[in-house]
Amino acid sequence: MTRQRGGGGGGMIDTTSNELPDDGEGEGARRLRLHVEEGGIGVLTLCRPEKLNAWSWESSRQLGLLADRIRFDDTIRVVLLRAEGRAFCAGIDIKAPGGGISGRSGSERTRNYYEGIRWVHERFRAFAGLPQPVVAAVQGYCLGVGFELALMADVRIAADDAVFSLPETRLGVAVDAGGDLRIAREAGAGWAKYLALTGRRIDAGTAHRLNLVQQITAASDLEEAAHSVAAEIAANAPLAVQSVKRDIDAFADAGMGAALDRVAMSAALTLTSEDIREGYTAKADRREPRFDGK
Repeated sequence: MTRQRGGGGGGMIDTTSNELPDDGEGEGARRLRLHVEEGGIGVLTLCRPEKLNAWSWESSRQLGLLADRIRFDDTIRVVLLRAEGRAFCAGIDIKAPGGGISGRSGSERTRNYYEGIRWVHERFRAFAGLPQPVVAAVQGYCLGVGFELALMADVRIAADDAVFSLPETRLGVAVDAGGDLRIAREAGAGWAKYLALTGRRIDAGTAHRLNLVQQITAASDLEEAAHSVAAEIAANAPLAVQSVKRDIDAFADAGMGAALDRVAMSAALTLTSEDIREGYTAKADRREPRFDGK
């Protein structure tokens, strides 16, 4: 299932490399950039604004590598997750290499997707489980996996132009990174089902009322507001801060591991369905999809 960059046949990108690419263009481009500021703030930036920071297998690989670096860096007391451009993350980059996973049969293809999604979950788990708290600064589109990534942060600050959505069911696929589970944790199962089953978009004010963001600010003030919260956390005792995060997560995430394994299988089944082909074809054709449930 694993392929080196540039490999054909519809396989995944290289999942074994521990190298981060230089800034550049194409499939080898840097998706995320880490800069450590004085005062203990590790600024983690989604840096493909021309693509609205759309996500890919390579984005997940880079996130996992950077999470491993952050974890043992005692100069980083808090992580500020931010994005360049007018969007935080507009969802999956459907044109990125490795977007489709192949197999010699339908069953093997489903199995390969299942393992691929589990691999992504492991990278996300490394990020969400960082000992250092993560403060997310969200502007513009925060859709699909972008919304799910923001929900992995411990504190979310949203610009008043932020738009949130889990549109996966409109495309014929399950929510595949646990965003619906995290909404259920923060806002309740009813709201998680309402948002994930309809794919509706909500504005920053609604997200705030649902406890999905902790603060709203003008777009022009987002960087300053999020940085201020991060600096306030960084100024506190690191061992105490990390203990509080760990304790709250242990309570809030009880059962998350087993639920994410179910998510991986649901995603694998839907990613190999006929409905997902119809969903993306309909989107490209700008028409309503006709799903058959197969």
